[in-house]
Amino acid sequence: MRAIGIVLAGGNSKRMRELSSKRAIAAMPIAGNYRSIDFALSNMTNSHIQNVAVLTQYNSRSLHRHLSSSKWWDFGRKQGGLFVFTPTITAESSDWYRGTADALYQNLAFLKSSHEPYVVIAAGDGIYKLDYGKVLEYHIEKKSDITVVCTELPAGEDITRFGLVQTNQDGRITDFEEKPMVASSNTVSCGIYVIRRRQLIELIEQCAMEDRYDFVSDILVRYRNLKRIYAYKMNTYWRNIASVDSYYKTNMDFLKPEVRDYFFRRYPDVYSKIDDLPPAKYNPGAAVKNSLVSSGSIVNGVVENSVLFKKAYIGNNCVIKNSIILNDVYIGDNTVIENCIVESRDTIQANTTYIGAPDNVKIVLEKNERYTL
Repeated sequence: MRAIGIVLAGGNSKRMRELSSKRAIAAMPIAGNYRSIDFALSNMTNSHIQNVAVLTQYNSRSLHRHLSSSKWWDFGRKQGGLFVFTPTITAESSDWYRGTADALYQNLAFLKSSHEPYVVIAAGDGIYKLDYGKVLEYHIEKKSDITVVCTELPAGEDITRFGLVQTNQDGRITDFEEKPMVASSNTVSCGIYVIRRRQLIELIEQCAMEDRYDFVSDILVRYRNLKRIYAYKMNTYWRNIASVDSYYKTNMDFLKPEVRDYFFRRYPDVYSKIDDLPPAKYNPGAAVKNSLVSSGSIVNGVVENSVLFKKAYIGNNCVIKNSIILNDVYIGDNTVIENCIVESRDTIQANTTYIGAPDNVKIVLEKNERYTL
């Protein structure tokens, strides 16, 4: 494919509450064995994009560890592959990324040293499958300056945390509102863009000259009537996990057979870093119903409608319902957990109860958390 890829993975969101206090959103565990960023990287390699830069910043240690080898996403090449860029302190600049446009500006050398004519920019917190090649074909067909991948969210979703777009009959974006107080449309931007590389360099340099730092507000919104900006409609599964509610619902979606089939049994595949762990073990007394149980886990109690990530231990006579148990959690005997997200490496004492509401998931974060590098 005649494009390079850039994955924006440096952001943080207060909507994630305690979950983002120790990791970047792009490193959030998904569906038992994956991280959020795996979906964007898998889409890149499945679209035959050979050079991809990941821009990290906030709480990026676990994300860097996950990206330590590019071979898992088939980027392990002698020439090209996966690049991870962090804010660079120089004699001229001591700033961290002040926004998405500034993150691109601080890594302008990557754009200028590349030879591909186009750039695919994707957020690291989206869960979806997409052939970026089809988006590029649409971009060229429409003679677009910038193409924004969009989708329509169903009624009842909190769409005011997204960029909302309105288009004409030809698909050209006529209005773009970034996180408005009142929703005027249910068509949202997915945070995926296609743009010609030289034009992106010009726009980013112009933003830097004017002390503007945000790609959406200072380019998409500002230039919507000056540039040909088109919307590419995506009608398959897409979720953004940058809030506790959406993160919980996304993981619960993977308990549906049709969602698992779409992501894990249909081509193209979703790739991730593989841990060398034994298969899950179910001891006498274990009863598991409609749940995902990952490798390295040991179950002695009841687990229903839940997602257990790697190396979870469920003690005797425990009842886990409608919950997400993150990596390396120990749950003591006779514990009841319902409508909760249990943070990774927690140790839950025996004979305790944590129950959240279906519409207000409880985050369990014990102070006796075990620390690992």
